[in-house]
Amino acid sequence: MNSLIIIVGAIVVVAAIAIVILKNYRKVGPNEVLIISGGKKRSVTMPDGTTKQVGYRMRIGGGTFVKPFIEQAQVLPLEIIPMNIQVDDAISTNGIRCTVRGTAEVKIASDEASIHLAAEQFLGKPLTDIRDVALRSLEGSTRALIGTQNLESLNKNRKEFTGRVFEDVTGYFANMGLKLLSYNLKEITDPSGYLEALGKPRIVQARRDAEVAEAEAARDAIIKSAEAQKEGDIAKIVAETEVAEANQDFELKKADLAKDLNRKKADADFSYELERHKLNQELKSEEGKVKLIEKDSAVQIEKKEIERVEQELEAKVRRPAQAEQFRLEAEARGMAEAKRLQGLIEAELVEKVGQAEAEAMRRKAESFSAYSQPAVLQMVFDKLPDIAREMATPISKVDKIVMVSSDGKGGASKITGEVASMMAQLPEVIKSLSGFDLEDWLKQLVEKGRVEKAGEKNTKGGSDKE
Repeated sequence: MNSLIIIVGAIVVVAAIAIVILKNYRKVGPNEVLIISGGKKRSVTMPDGTTKQVGYRMRIGGGTFVKPFIEQAQVLPLEIIPMNIQVDDAISTNGIRCTVRGTAEVKIASDEASIHLAAEQFLGKPLTDIRDVALRSLEGSTRALIGTQNLESLNKNRKEFTGRVFEDVTGYFANMGLKLLSYNLKEITDPSGYLEALGKPRIVQARRDAEVAEAEAARDAIIKSAEAQKEGDIAKIVAETEVAEANQDFELKKADLAKDLNRKKADADFSYELERHKLNQELKSEEGKVKLIEKDSAVQIEKKEIERVEQELEAKVRRPAQAEQFRLEAEARGMAEAKRLQGLIEAELVEKVGQAEAEAMRRKAESFSAYSQPAVLQMVFDKLPDIAREMATPISKVDKIVMVSSDGKGGASKITGEVASMMAQLPEVIKSLSGFDLEDWLKQLVEKGRVEKAGEKNTKGGSDKE
Protein backbone atom coordinates (compact mmCIF):
# COMPACT_ATOMS: atom_id res chain seq x y z
CA MET A 1 0.00 0.00 0.00
CA ASN A 2 2.80 2.40 0.87
CA SER A 3 4.56 1.61 -2.38
CA LEU A 4 1.40 2.43 -4.35
CA ILE A 5 1.12 5.78 -2.62
CA ILE A 6 4.75 6.48 -3.42
CA ILE A 7 4.23 5.60 -7.09
CA VAL A 8 1.12 7.80 -7.35
CA GLY A 9 2.94 10.62 -5.65
CA ALA A 10 5.90 10.28 -7.98
CA ILE A 11 3.55 10.38 -10.98
CA VAL A 12 1.85 13.49 -9.64
CA VAL A 13 5.21 15.17 -9.08
CA VAL A 14 6.42 14.27 -12.60
CA ALA A 15 3.17 15.52 -14.13
CA ALA A 16 3.43 18.78 -12.20
CA ILE A 17 7.02 19.25 -13.32
CA ALA A 18 6.03 18.56 -16.93
CA ILE A 19 3.17 21.07 -16.74
CA VAL A 20 5.46 23.71 -15.29
CA ILE A 21 8.07 23.07 -17.97
CA LEU A 22 5.54 23.19 -20.78
CA LYS A 23 3.92 26.29 -19.40
CA ASN A 24 7.22 28.11 -19.04
CA TYR A 25 8.76 27.02 -22.35
CA ARG A 26 8.50 30.06 -24.64
CA LYS A 27 8.93 30.07 -28.43
CA VAL A 28 9.29 32.89 -30.94
CA GLY A 29 9.46 33.14 -34.74
CA PRO A 30 12.53 33.91 -36.88
CA ASN A 31 11.54 37.61 -37.06
CA GLU A 32 11.35 37.98 -33.28
CA VAL A 33 13.78 38.09 -30.33
CA LEU A 34 12.85 36.63 -26.98
CA ILE A 35 14.36 38.75 -24.13
CA ILE A 36 14.49 36.79 -20.81
CA SER A 37 15.29 39.04 -17.85
CA GLY A 38 15.68 38.37 -14.11
CA GLY A 39 18.53 35.89 -14.00
CA LYS A 40 22.09 36.43 -13.06
CA LYS A 41 24.00 39.23 -14.74
CA ARG A 42 26.37 38.62 -17.60
CA SER A 43 29.01 40.72 -19.43
CA VAL A 44 28.28 42.03 -22.97
CA THR A 45 30.88 43.55 -25.33
CA MET A 46 29.57 46.59 -27.22
CA PRO A 47 30.64 47.62 -30.77
CA ASP A 48 33.01 50.27 -29.42
CA GLY A 49 34.85 47.55 -27.46
CA THR A 50 33.47 48.44 -24.02
CA THR A 51 31.82 45.83 -21.83
CA LYS A 52 28.84 46.20 -19.60
CA GLN A 53 26.80 44.05 -17.28
CA VAL A 54 23.20 43.18 -18.28
CA GLY A 55 20.58 41.23 -16.33
CA TYR A 56 18.92 39.45 -19.26
CA ARG A 57 19.59 36.91 -21.95
CA MET A 58 18.08 36.70 -25.48
CA ARG A 59 16.98 34.09 -28.01
CA ILE A 60 16.64 34.99 -31.73
CA GLY A 61 13.97 32.61 -33.08
CA GLY A 62 13.32 29.17 -31.56
CA GLY A 63 12.47 28.54 -27.90
CA THR A 64 13.91 28.35 -24.40
CA PHE A 65 12.81 27.53 -20.84
CA VAL A 66 11.91 30.50 -18.63
CA LYS A 67 12.50 29.86 -14.97
CA PRO A 68 9.27 30.35 -13.09
CA PHE A 69 9.12 33.03 -10.39
CA ILE A 70 12.67 34.09 -11.31
CA GLU A 71 12.66 35.16 -15.01
CA GLN A 72 10.20 36.85 -17.31
CA ALA A 73 10.16 36.89 -21.11
CA GLN A 74 9.27 39.70 -23.56
CA VAL A 75 9.29 39.78 -27.36
CA LEU A 76 11.19 42.32 -29.45
CA PRO A 77 10.06 42.35 -33.12
CA LEU A 78 12.66 42.23 -35.91
CA GLU A 79 10.17 42.72 -38.79
CA ILE A 80 10.41 45.48 -41.40
CA ILE A 81 8.61 48.73 -40.60
CA PRO A 82 7.44 50.65 -43.73
CA MET A 83 6.74 54.37 -43.56
CA ASN A 84 5.76 57.30 -45.77
CA ILE A 85 7.84 60.49 -45.47
CA GLN A 86 6.52 63.99 -46.20
CA VAL A 87 8.57 67.14 -45.51
CA ASP A 88 6.59 70.40 -46.04
CA ASP A 89 7.98 73.90 -46.51
CA ALA A 90 11.58 72.82 -46.79
CA ILE A 91 13.78 75.71 -48.02
CA SER A 92 16.63 75.09 -50.45
CA THR A 93 19.81 77.16 -50.73
CA ASN A 94 18.25 79.38 -53.45
CA GLY A 95 15.32 80.21 -51.14
CA ILE A 96 12.68 78.12 -52.90
CA ARG A 97 10.14 76.46 -50.69
CA CYS A 98 9.28 72.85 -51.63
CA THR A 99 7.49 69.74 -50.46
CA VAL A 100 9.26 66.38 -50.60
CA ARG A 101 7.49 63.00 -50.44
CA GLY A 102 9.16 59.62 -50.19
CA THR A 103 9.14 56.13 -48.68
CA ALA A 104 11.46 54.30 -46.30
CA GLU A 105 11.81 50.90 -44.62
CA VAL A 106 13.37 50.44 -41.17
CA LYS A 107 13.95 47.48 -38.84
CA ILE A 108 15.86 46.55 -35.69
CA ALA A 109 19.26 45.24 -36.73
CA SER A 110 19.84 41.49 -36.26
CA ASP A 111 23.29 41.64 -34.69
CA GLU A 112 23.58 41.09 -30.94
CA ALA A 113 24.89 44.55 -30.08
CA SER A 114 22.04 46.29 -31.95
CA ILE A 115 19.51 44.03 -30.25
CA HIS A 116 20.94 45.03 -26.85
CA LEU A 117 20.59 48.73 -27.74
CA ALA A 118 17.07 48.25 -29.13
CA ALA A 119 16.01 46.19 -26.13
CA GLU A 120 17.10 48.98 -23.79
CA GLN A 121 15.06 51.57 -25.74
CA PHE A 122 12.09 49.77 -27.40
CA LEU A 123 11.42 46.59 -25.38
CA GLY A 124 7.75 46.45 -24.42
CA LYS A 125 6.78 49.27 -26.86
CA PRO A 126 4.58 48.75 -29.94
CA LEU A 127 5.82 49.06 -33.53
CA THR A 128 4.13 52.46 -33.89
CA ASP A 129 6.53 53.94 -31.33
CA ILE A 130 9.52 52.56 -33.22
CA ARG A 131 8.05 53.93 -36.49
CA ASP A 132 7.52 57.39 -34.97
CA VAL A 133 11.08 57.60 -33.67
CA ALA A 134 12.58 56.50 -37.01
CA LEU A 135 10.21 58.77 -39.00
CA ARG A 136 11.16 61.88 -36.99
CA SER A 137 14.82 61.13 -37.54
CA LEU A 138 14.36 60.67 -41.34
CA GLU A 139 12.22 63.81 -41.75
CA GLY A 140 14.74 65.91 -39.77
CA SER A 141 17.67 64.61 -41.80
CA THR A 142 15.78 65.18 -45.10
CA ARG A 143 14.85 68.77 -44.19
CA ALA A 144 18.43 69.52 -43.13
CA LEU A 145 19.94 68.11 -46.31
CA ILE A 146 17.46 70.04 -48.55
CA GLY A 147 18.79 73.25 -46.99
CA THR A 148 22.33 72.41 -48.15
CA GLN A 149 21.58 72.38 -51.94
CA ASN A 150 19.42 74.18 -54.49
CA LEU A 151 16.11 72.79 -55.67
CA GLU A 152 17.22 72.16 -59.24
CA SER A 153 20.19 70.07 -58.08
CA LEU A 154 17.92 68.14 -55.71
CA ASN A 155 15.54 67.33 -58.52
CA LYS A 156 18.34 66.19 -60.81
CA ASN A 157 20.42 64.20 -58.35
CA ARG A 158 17.87 62.24 -56.35
CA LYS A 159 20.08 59.16 -56.07
CA GLU A 160 22.90 61.24 -54.66
CA PHE A 161 20.49 62.83 -52.18
CA THR A 162 19.30 59.38 -51.07
CA GLY A 163 22.91 58.34 -50.41
CA ARG A 164 23.49 61.43 -48.29
CA VAL A 165 20.35 60.65 -46.22
CA PHE A 166 21.68 57.10 -45.64
CA GLU A 167 25.01 58.51 -44.40
CA ASP A 168 23.33 61.07 -42.20
CA VAL A 169 20.88 58.81 -40.35
CA THR A 170 23.06 55.71 -40.07
CA GLY A 171 24.75 57.00 -36.95
CA TYR A 172 21.49 58.01 -35.26
CA PHE A 173 19.88 54.65 -36.06
CA ALA A 174 22.95 52.70 -34.89
CA ASN A 175 22.70 54.32 -31.46
CA MET A 176 19.11 53.00 -31.23
CA GLY A 177 19.84 49.55 -32.71
CA LEU A 178 17.90 50.43 -35.87
CA LYS A 179 18.87 49.90 -39.52
CA LEU A 180 17.66 51.86 -42.61
CA LEU A 181 16.87 49.35 -45.37
CA SER A 182 15.62 51.70 -48.11
CA TYR A 183 14.90 55.35 -48.80
CA ASN A 184 13.34 56.77 -52.01
CA LEU A 185 12.19 60.22 -53.11
CA LYS A 186 8.83 59.92 -54.87
CA GLU A 187 7.89 63.52 -55.56
CA ILE A 188 9.35 67.06 -55.27
CA THR A 189 6.89 69.97 -55.67
CA ASP A 190 7.17 73.70 -55.20
CA PRO A 191 4.20 76.09 -54.89
CA SER A 192 6.00 78.83 -56.84
CA GLY A 193 6.33 76.76 -60.01
CA TYR A 194 10.08 77.09 -60.12
CA LEU A 195 10.71 73.57 -61.43
CA GLU A 196 8.01 73.96 -64.06
CA ALA A 197 9.47 77.26 -65.24
CA LEU A 198 12.89 75.66 -65.48
CA GLY A 199 11.47 72.95 -67.64
CA LYS A 200 9.55 75.11 -70.17
CA PRO A 201 12.57 76.28 -72.23
CA ARG A 202 13.89 72.81 -72.24
CA ILE A 203 10.45 71.51 -73.25
CA VAL A 204 10.34 73.96 -76.18
CA GLN A 205 13.89 73.08 -77.16
CA ALA A 206 13.10 69.41 -76.75
CA ARG A 207 10.02 69.76 -78.98
CA ARG A 208 12.07 71.64 -81.59
CA ASP A 209 14.82 69.09 -81.46
CA ALA A 210 12.21 66.35 -81.66
CA GLU A 211 10.59 67.90 -84.75
CA VAL A 212 13.96 68.32 -86.44
CA ALA A 213 14.96 64.85 -85.46
CA GLU A 214 11.60 63.57 -86.71
CA ALA A 215 12.03 65.32 -90.07
CA GLU A 216 15.60 64.05 -90.40
CA ALA A 217 14.44 60.61 -89.37
CA ALA A 218 11.65 60.75 -91.97
CA ARG A 219 14.16 61.83 -94.62
CA ASP A 220 16.57 59.11 -93.63
CA ALA A 221 13.70 56.65 -93.52
CA ILE A 222 12.61 57.55 -97.07
CA ILE A 223 16.19 57.28 -98.34
CA LYS A 224 16.74 54.03 -96.54
CA SER A 225 13.35 52.74 -97.67
CA ALA A 226 14.20 53.50 -101.30
CA GLU A 227 17.61 51.89 -100.95
CA ALA A 228 16.08 48.94 -99.16
CA GLN A 229 13.39 48.60 -101.84
CA LYS A 230 16.05 48.72 -104.55
CA GLU A 231 18.11 46.13 -102.73
CA GLY A 232 14.95 44.12 -102.12
CA ASP A 233 14.05 44.18 -105.81
CA ILE A 234 17.56 43.12 -106.75
CA ALA A 235 17.52 40.43 -104.12
CA LYS A 236 14.08 39.33 -105.31
CA ILE A 237 15.28 39.03 -108.90
CA VAL A 238 18.37 37.13 -107.79
CA ALA A 239 16.26 34.92 -105.55
CA GLU A 240 13.73 34.24 -108.32
CA THR A 241 16.58 33.39 -110.68
CA GLU A 242 18.08 31.04 -108.13
CA VAL A 243 14.64 29.54 -107.47
CA ALA A 244 14.09 29.03 -111.22
CA GLU A 245 17.50 27.39 -111.57
CA ALA A 246 16.82 25.26 -108.51
CA ASN A 247 13.42 24.27 -109.92
CA GLN A 248 15.03 23.39 -113.24
CA ASP A 249 17.65 21.27 -111.49
CA PHE A 250 14.93 19.70 -109.39
CA GLU A 251 12.79 18.88 -112.42
CA LEU A 252 15.81 17.38 -114.21
CA LYS A 253 16.71 15.28 -111.19
CA LYS A 254 13.06 14.37 -110.77
CA ALA A 255 12.89 13.26 -114.42
CA ASP A 256 16.09 11.20 -114.02
CA LEU A 257 14.74 9.62 -110.86
CA ALA A 258 11.40 8.91 -112.56
CA LYS A 259 13.21 7.34 -115.51
CA ASP A 260 15.29 5.14 -113.21
CA LEU A 261 12.22 4.33 -111.17
CA ASN A 262 10.25 3.37 -114.28
CA ARG A 263 13.13 1.23 -115.54
CA LYS A 264 13.41 -0.55 -112.20
CA LYS A 265 9.68 -0.88 -112.00
CA ALA A 266 9.57 -2.38 -115.52
CA ASP A 267 12.35 -4.83 -114.58
CA ALA A 268 10.48 -5.73 -111.42
CA ASP A 269 7.19 -6.14 -113.31
CA PHE A 270 8.89 -8.32 -115.93
CA SER A 271 10.53 -10.45 -113.22
CA TYR A 272 7.21 -10.66 -111.41
CA GLU A 273 5.34 -11.71 -114.58
CA LEU A 274 8.03 -14.26 -115.44
CA GLU A 275 7.92 -15.72 -111.96
CA ARG A 276 4.11 -15.64 -112.02
CA HIS A 277 4.06 -17.57 -115.33
CA LYS A 278 6.46 -20.14 -113.89
CA LEU A 279 4.33 -20.52 -110.81
CA ASN A 280 1.18 -20.76 -112.96
CA GLN A 281 2.76 -23.49 -115.08
CA GLU A 282 3.84 -25.40 -111.99
CA LEU A 283 0.42 -24.90 -110.48
CA LYS A 284 -1.32 -26.09 -113.65
CA SER A 285 0.97 -29.12 -113.76
CA GLU A 286 0.10 -29.96 -110.18
CA GLU A 287 -3.58 -29.31 -110.87
CA GLY A 288 -3.37 -31.71 -113.87
CA LYS A 289 -1.88 -34.37 -111.67
CA VAL A 290 -4.59 -33.81 -109.09
CA LYS A 291 -7.28 -33.98 -111.78
CA LEU A 292 -5.82 -37.27 -113.13
CA ILE A 293 -5.91 -38.72 -109.64
CA GLU A 294 -9.44 -37.41 -109.19
CA LYS A 295 -10.50 -38.88 -112.55
CA ASP A 296 -8.99 -42.27 -111.67
CA SER A 297 -10.76 -42.16 -108.35
CA ALA A 298 -13.98 -41.07 -110.07
CA VAL A 299 -13.66 -43.93 -112.59
CA GLN A 300 -13.23 -46.44 -109.79
CA ILE A 301 -16.13 -44.92 -107.90
CA GLU A 302 -18.25 -44.92 -111.08
CA LYS A 303 -17.46 -48.59 -111.69
CA LYS A 304 -18.49 -49.44 -108.15
CA GLU A 305 -21.63 -47.34 -108.56
CA ILE A 306 -22.50 -49.05 -111.86
CA GLU A 307 -22.11 -52.44 -110.26
CA ARG A 308 -24.28 -51.34 -107.36
CA VAL A 309 -26.91 -49.86 -109.68
CA GLU A 310 -26.92 -53.02 -111.85
CA GLN A 311 -27.42 -55.16 -108.80
CA GLU A 312 -30.12 -52.82 -107.51
CA LEU A 313 -31.71 -52.76 -111.01
CA GLU A 314 -31.63 -56.52 -111.18
CA ALA A 315 -33.26 -56.78 -107.77
CA LYS A 316 -35.75 -53.91 -107.94
CA VAL A 317 -36.52 -53.46 -111.67
CA ARG A 318 -35.71 -56.34 -113.94
CA ARG A 319 -37.23 -59.12 -111.95
CA PRO A 320 -40.34 -57.11 -110.98
CA ALA A 321 -40.51 -55.92 -114.63
CA GLN A 322 -40.43 -59.46 -115.96
CA ALA A 323 -43.23 -60.41 -113.60
CA GLU A 324 -45.17 -57.27 -114.51
CA GLN A 325 -44.57 -57.95 -118.25
CA PHE A 326 -45.95 -61.44 -117.95
CA ARG A 327 -49.00 -60.06 -116.10
CA LEU A 328 -49.50 -57.27 -118.66
CA GLU A 329 -49.11 -59.64 -121.59
CA ALA A 330 -51.75 -61.86 -120.09
CA GLU A 331 -54.07 -58.93 -119.50
CA ALA A 332 -53.32 -57.56 -123.01
CA ARG A 333 -54.23 -60.87 -124.61
CA GLY A 334 -57.51 -60.87 -122.72
CA MET A 335 -58.25 -57.26 -123.57
CA ALA A 336 -57.31 -57.75 -127.24
CA GLU A 337 -59.76 -60.60 -127.51
CA ALA A 338 -62.46 -58.50 -125.84
CA LYS A 339 -61.74 -55.51 -128.08
CA ARG A 340 -61.80 -57.75 -131.17
CA LEU A 341 -65.25 -58.99 -130.30
CA GLN A 342 -66.38 -55.43 -129.46
CA GLY A 343 -64.93 -54.18 -132.75
CA LEU A 344 -66.84 -56.82 -134.70
CA ILE A 345 -70.02 -55.72 -133.01
CA GLU A 346 -69.34 -52.01 -133.57
CA ALA A 347 -68.37 -52.59 -137.23
CA GLU A 348 -71.58 -54.45 -137.86
CA LEU A 349 -73.51 -51.62 -136.15
CA VAL A 350 -71.67 -48.93 -138.16
CA GLU A 351 -72.31 -50.81 -141.34
CA LYS A 352 -76.03 -50.91 -140.65
CA VAL A 353 -76.12 -47.21 -139.65
CA GLY A 354 -74.21 -46.24 -142.80
CA GLN A 355 -76.55 -48.23 -144.95
CA ALA A 356 -79.49 -46.43 -143.33
CA GLU A 357 -77.92 -42.99 -143.80
CA ALA A 358 -77.02 -43.77 -147.41
CA GLU A 359 -80.59 -44.83 -148.07
CA ALA A 360 -81.83 -41.55 -146.51
CA MET A 361 -79.41 -39.49 -148.59
CA ARG A 362 -80.41 -41.30 -151.71
CA ARG A 363 -84.04 -40.60 -151.08
CA LYS A 364 -83.28 -36.97 -150.17
CA ALA A 365 -81.32 -36.59 -153.44
CA GLU A 366 -84.20 -38.06 -155.36
CA SER A 367 -86.52 -35.57 -153.70
CA PHE A 368 -84.13 -32.69 -154.44
CA SER A 369 -83.89 -33.76 -158.08
CA ALA A 370 -87.62 -33.67 -158.20
CA TYR A 371 -87.62 -30.07 -157.02
CA SER A 372 -87.89 -27.39 -159.66
CA GLN A 373 -85.30 -24.70 -159.96
CA PRO A 374 -87.54 -22.01 -158.41
CA ALA A 375 -88.12 -24.27 -155.40
CA VAL A 376 -84.36 -24.72 -154.83
CA LEU A 377 -83.89 -20.98 -155.23
CA GLN A 378 -86.67 -20.38 -152.74
CA MET A 379 -84.95 -22.71 -150.20
CA VAL A 380 -81.66 -20.88 -150.64
CA PHE A 381 -83.26 -17.47 -150.21
CA ASP A 382 -85.11 -18.69 -147.11
CA LYS A 383 -81.78 -19.62 -145.49
CA LEU A 384 -79.95 -16.43 -146.48
CA PRO A 385 -81.26 -14.37 -143.46
CA ASP A 386 -80.16 -17.11 -141.06
CA ILE A 387 -76.69 -17.20 -142.62
CA ALA A 388 -76.41 -13.40 -142.51
CA ARG A 389 -77.56 -13.40 -138.87
CA GLU A 390 -74.92 -15.94 -137.91
CA MET A 391 -72.25 -13.91 -139.72
CA ALA A 392 -73.28 -10.73 -137.89
CA THR A 393 -73.43 -12.43 -134.44
CA PRO A 394 -69.77 -11.60 -133.55
CA ILE A 395 -70.36 -7.90 -134.33
CA SER A 396 -73.51 -7.80 -132.15
CA LYS A 397 -71.47 -9.03 -129.14
CA VAL A 398 -68.94 -6.13 -129.37
CA ASP A 399 -69.62 -3.45 -126.69
CA LYS A 400 -67.67 -0.61 -128.33
CA ILE A 401 -66.21 -0.06 -131.79
CA VAL A 402 -63.58 2.63 -132.46
CA MET A 403 -63.23 3.45 -136.18
CA VAL A 404 -60.06 5.22 -137.40
CA SER A 405 -60.64 6.76 -140.83
CA SER A 406 -57.95 8.17 -143.11
CA ASP A 407 -60.21 9.01 -146.06
CA GLY A 408 -62.55 11.47 -144.29
CA LYS A 409 -65.63 9.20 -144.23
CA GLY A 410 -67.82 8.93 -141.13
CA GLY A 411 -67.82 5.99 -138.73
CA ALA A 412 -71.45 4.99 -139.50
CA SER A 413 -70.78 4.74 -143.24
CA LYS A 414 -67.66 2.66 -142.51
CA ILE A 415 -69.71 0.24 -140.37
CA THR A 416 -72.40 0.03 -143.13
CA GLY A 417 -69.70 -0.61 -145.68
CA GLU A 418 -68.18 -3.36 -143.56
CA VAL A 419 -71.60 -5.03 -143.13
CA ALA A 420 -72.24 -4.75 -146.88
CA SER A 421 -68.84 -6.29 -147.57
CA MET A 422 -69.72 -9.19 -145.26
CA MET A 423 -73.06 -9.70 -147.03
CA ALA A 424 -71.27 -9.69 -150.40
CA GLN A 425 -69.36 -12.75 -149.21
CA LEU A 426 -72.56 -14.80 -148.83
CA PRO A 427 -72.39 -16.38 -152.33
CA GLU A 428 -68.89 -17.63 -151.57
CA VAL A 429 -70.04 -18.98 -148.17
CA ILE A 430 -73.02 -20.79 -149.82
CA LYS A 431 -70.76 -22.19 -152.52
CA SER A 432 -68.24 -23.43 -149.92
CA LEU A 433 -70.96 -25.02 -147.79
CA SER A 434 -73.29 -26.48 -150.40
CA GLY A 435 -71.40 -26.36 -153.70
CA PHE A 436 -74.17 -24.25 -155.21
CA ASP A 437 -72.77 -21.22 -157.13
CA LEU A 438 -75.40 -18.60 -156.44
CA GLU A 439 -73.61 -15.87 -158.40
CA ASP A 440 -73.22 -18.05 -161.50
CA TRP A 441 -76.83 -19.17 -161.24
CA LEU A 442 -78.03 -15.54 -161.02
CA LYS A 443 -75.91 -14.65 -164.08
CA GLN A 444 -77.41 -17.57 -166.04
CA LEU A 445 -80.90 -16.53 -164.94
CA VAL A 446 -80.32 -12.95 -166.13
CA GLU A 447 -78.87 -14.16 -169.44
CA LYS A 448 -81.81 -16.47 -169.93
CA GLY A 449 -84.22 -13.56 -169.35
CA ARG A 450 -82.40 -11.48 -171.94
CA VAL A 451 -82.59 -14.26 -174.52
CA GLU A 452 -86.27 -14.81 -173.88
CA LYS A 453 -86.94 -11.06 -174.16
CA ALA A 454 -84.95 -10.85 -177.40
CA GLY A 455 -86.92 -13.78 -178.84
CA GLU A 456 -90.17 -12.12 -177.97
CA LYS A 457 -89.00 -8.96 -179.72
CA ASN A 458 -88.01 -10.94 -182.84
CA THR A 459 -91.33 -12.73 -182.86
CA LYS A 460 -93.23 -9.49 -182.45
CA GLY A 461 -91.26 -7.84 -185.26
CA GLY A 462 -91.95 -10.68 -187.69
CA SER A 463 -95.60 -10.48 -187.07
CA ASP A 464 -95.57 -6.78 -187.75
CA LYS A 465 -93.91 -7.34 -191.05
CA GLU A 466 -96.50 -9.87 -192.09
